[in-house]
Amino acid sequence: MASTYRTRFAPSPTGKMHPGHARTALVTWLQARKQGGAIVMRVEDIDRPRVVPGSADAIFRDHEWLGLDWDEGPVFQSSRDEAYQRALGQLEAAGMVYPCTCSRKEIAAIASAPHGDEGPRYPGTCRSGVTKPGKPPALRFVFEDPSPGFEDVLCGPYPEGRTGGDFVLRRADGIWAYQLAVVVDDDEAEITEVIRGADLLSSTPRQIALYRALGYRVPRFAHVGLVVDADGNRLATRHQATSIESLREGGRSAEQVIGELACSLGLTATSAPIRAEELVSAFDMTEISRSPFTWNPTP
Repeated sequence: MASTYRTRFAPSPTGKMHPGHARTALVTWLQARKQGGAIVMRVEDIDRPRVVPGSADAIFRDHEWLGLDWDEGPVFQSSRDEAYQRALGQLEAAGMVYPCTCSRKEIAAIASAPHGDEGPRYPGTCRSGVTKPGKPPALRFVFEDPSPGFEDVLCGPYPEGRTGGDFVLRRADGIWAYQLAVVVDDDEAEITEVIRGADLLSSTPRQIALYRALGYRVPRFAHVGLVVDADGNRLATRHQATSIESLREGGRSAEQVIGELACSLGLTATSAPIRAEELVSAFDMTEISRSPFTWNPTP
C-alpha cells in the first residue's frame, strides 16, 4: 500500500453529472489537494446495459469545467474482468463463495425483514448447496454475523451487526457486483481514503468484509451528505435531475456552481462565485456539513 494520500472519483456513466455528484467530487478534490495526494478517475461501468453512450466523456468535461482535475486514469471497470475473476477465485478457494439460484421475489418472500438500503436480507437458502438445476446461478459471498463496524470520518461510528446476509459477487447474467469490483479496484489503486455519498454508507460493512477476506488493507471512509430535490429525493444520474451540463448551457459559470456547492458544505458563508482552488488552504473535511442539502440554486 502507498503511504501517501490517494483517493478517487468514481462516476457511473448512466446519465449526466448532477450537483450531488459534483458536491462529493468537490470534497474529494479538496481533500486530495489539501493532503498533497493523488486522485484516480475510475469509471464504474460494470453494469453495461445501463451505460449511456457518451456519458463518461460528458462527465469528464464537467469535472474539467468545474476545475476538478485528476492525476491518474481514467480506468474503466468494464476492462477489468480478469482482476475481478482473480479475486473471485481467491474467495472460492477459501470456501467463501457459493452458487445461488434464488430469485429476488423468492428472497423477498422468505427474508426476515428489509435491511436498510441493502434490501431484504438473504436468508442463506442456497448455502447448503441445493440449487435449481438448469438455472444460471449468481455467486454469493458467505457474510457471517456480526457484520464489521467502522468509524466513518463524517458520519461517526457505524456499529457492527447492523447489516448482514450473504451478498452477490457476480450476478446470474455474469455482471460483476459493485461490492467486489470497488474493493478490488480500490486496493489495486492503493486508495487510502474513499469519499462518496451517504447513500453507500450501509454497504461499507460488506466491502470491509471483502477487504479482510482478500487480505487487503481497509481504507478510511467518508460519506458525504446527499443532495436532494425539493421533494427530498436524492439526485441521481438516471433521474431527470438538474445536470451540470444544463447549468453551464443555461449561462451559469463554473465559479457560480462551485460557490453554491461550497456554501452548502459550510465552506463559505455565502454562495458567491469562487474557484475550487481558492477553498483548498482553509479546507478541513471534518468540519463540512453532514446534512443532506436541497438543491435550489440562486438564479
